[in-house]
Amino acid sequence: MFIYEFKVNPKLQQTTAIDEAIRTSQFIRNKVLRYWMDNRGVGKTEMFRYNTLLRKEFKFVEDLNSHACQTAVERVLKAVNRFYDNCKKQIPGKKGYPKFKKNTRSVEYKVSGWKLSENRKHITFTDKKRIGTLKLIGTRDLNFYQLEQIKRVRIVRRADGYYVQFSVQLDPRDTVKPITPSQKAVGIDVGIKYFLADSQGNTEPNPQFYRQGEKQLSRLNRRSSKKYKKGNLPFDSAQGRQSQNYHKARQRYARKHLRVSRQREEFVKRVALRLIKSNDLVAYEDLNVKGMVKNRHLAKSISDAGWSKFRSWLDYFGYKYGKITIAVAPHNSSQNCSNCGDKVQKSLSTRTHICHHCGFVEDRDINAAINILHKGLSTVGHTGAYKLGEFDPLASLEQSCEGKIEL
Repeated sequence: MFIYEFKVNPKLQQTTAIDEAIRTSQFIRNKVLRYWMDNRGVGKTEMFRYNTLLRKEFKFVEDLNSHACQTAVERVLKAVNRFYDNCKKQIPGKKGYPKFKKNTRSVEYKVSGWKLSENRKHITFTDKKRIGTLKLIGTRDLNFYQLEQIKRVRIVRRADGYYVQFSVQLDPRDTVKPITPSQKAVGIDVGIKYFLADSQGNTEPNPQFYRQGEKQLSRLNRRSSKKYKKGNLPFDSAQGRQSQNYHKARQRYARKHLRVSRQREEFVKRVALRLIKSNDLVAYEDLNVKGMVKNRHLAKSISDAGWSKFRSWLDYFGYKYGKITIAVAPHNSSQNCSNCGDKVQKSLSTRTHICHHCGFVEDRDINAAINILHKGLSTVGHTGAYKLGEFDPLASLEQSCEGKIEL
């Protein structure tokens, strides 16, 4: 599936209608989730029937397109199924029990409730929420695709405005031409000092976008805090509502955070694409980033690096261009010597690998990248031959040799 995104500039009346549609979708999701909590054991059929009852009971729910209401129920099903799967797999810690939403930012339509213009530059939402026609601002051209290929349309609200996303059913491999094999393999080690170091001796500096914008973020956060009204007044009263200056300051703070996240994603996307195009095999560490950010001394730096997002783009581009990406276990990748295999204990502050057994000297991250490449090459030949625990090629070889000796 491909996601094409367009910016839209709705009028004030259309903005109110979009926000109402998003709130309605959130209302359906929370009501269906409460129904599941109160009637444990209900399945997919009962949830969709309850959605039908909500449409009959509430006029504002009926005004939203029926397929948009169904997508809200599907979000509940996805959360419930993920919770059950985590319980079955006995994942340590919290299992992700479904929670109510209070800041939903999108509403999703299926194949009805919207209509594209003939030139595919405008979209009209036809349900009773009265969103109307929106102009699509962007460089993508939807004329290359049939309407049957567009499976979902989503309106997303962000800090800098509203966007319309189209989910197009298309294989990423059909959109690119075959690339000539580079006949190269590389192992990469991600870090904090460098964003990554590869087995070929190259390093990529860590841009640290959050660190660069932290001073401005703190200033914007202080400005919004100064305009916040404290007290226990009810929200519905005129004195309890926050001022327009507070909302403007909060929006400026949110836009800065959005800019930092976009900078980080564009950076990791560019680095991942370059690695995939210049190598036929890329080996990387299978890091538990969720557990690593629990370290209060390194949590900010790890989150700022964007390792998880980098891995997602690496796997995507690997599939798109027909390249091999391998995740290997990170154990002792920094401690073992890549030249002789001897283990050299070193702290995190020691940035140079010096092997007292063979005298090999190398940068710590480059040494780890070479070890990661060795692990990747040692496993890639057996990925499609057998599954772990089902078939052991060495054991079968020993049995065949024993049979020949007996004969």
